Amino acid sequence: METLLFKIISGLFLVLGLIPRSSACRAARFLGHIWYVADKRHRDVALENLTHVFGAEKSALEIRAMARRVFYHLVLVVFEIGWSRRLRKRDFFRYFSFSGLHHLQKAHERGRGVLILTGHVGNWELLTMAAAMLGSPTSAIYRPLEFKPLDRFFIHLRTRYGAVLYPKKNAMRPVLRALKSGKLVGILLDQNAHVQDGVFVDFFGRKACTSEGLALIAQATDTPVVPLFLLREKAGFRVEFGPELPIIRTGDKIRDIEVNTRQYNRAIENVIRRYPDQWIWVHRRWKTRPQNTH
Repeated sequence: METLLFKIISGLFLVLGLIPRSSACRAARFLGHIWYVADKRHRDVALENLTHVFGAEKSALEIRAMARRVFYHLVLVVFEIGWSRRLRKRDFFRYFSFSGLHHLQKAHERGRGVLILTGHVGNWELLTMAAAMLGSPTSAIYRPLEFKPLDRFFIHLRTRYGAVLYPKKNAMRPVLRALKSGKLVGILLDQNAHVQDGVFVDFFGRKACTSEGLALIAQATDTPVVPLFLLREKAGFRVEFGPELPIIRTGDKIRDIEVNTRQYNRAIENVIRRYPDQWIWVHRRWKTRPQNTH
């Protein structure tokens, strides 16, 4: 049954890939509007999050309009996955441009691997295509989905150009081996973490439980951390590398995790502020709360 469902899911994405990009954008706008209207739970989460971040500078009407665009962009991710499955490797450079690549090259010159800080901005599912264009050995930590046929589909999608995936649980050893061999290791850091796995640091002015894994690995191995985001633009996508984020050492290991994780959050914030429609505002980023708070 799992294999059958996997084939059905794969077939559906192939069908989506047959839709011309201009038609897919119109369909995504329509379906995004339907989703926004029908899904009160995620609409309320998005509106609450957007109001917290932009309430002082935007009206309620502007925030609602932004929320609708968020739903549109999330639906567009699905259509773009279908489109990407039909895209030939030789055509990648027609749709993908790079900026800040020198930041990655400079970090890689040290002769070790590079930790890639990224998040659910733009279309994160196409990041492995960008890695294939660079020709760099790449791996990433991922969180397995409970629905196994869909999990299998995304594993296939993300590894089709040679990327290696490490399930979040027990990922430390293979990540260290990958870095030692000079690979890029991607970590998405913009989702809510459980108390036992994270540290509470500011994210858009509110304490958010953030995975401490990236800071722990960077501090223990002295591996450079470079931000990377795949951003949607009118003509296609921009693969944007940011400046390396220096490892801050205060002499207090716990404090080091906090200050480094805070600067990682800040790097994600900066991109989201520039492309606010393209982040997953439907996610309950601040769900886990510090003790004795509400």
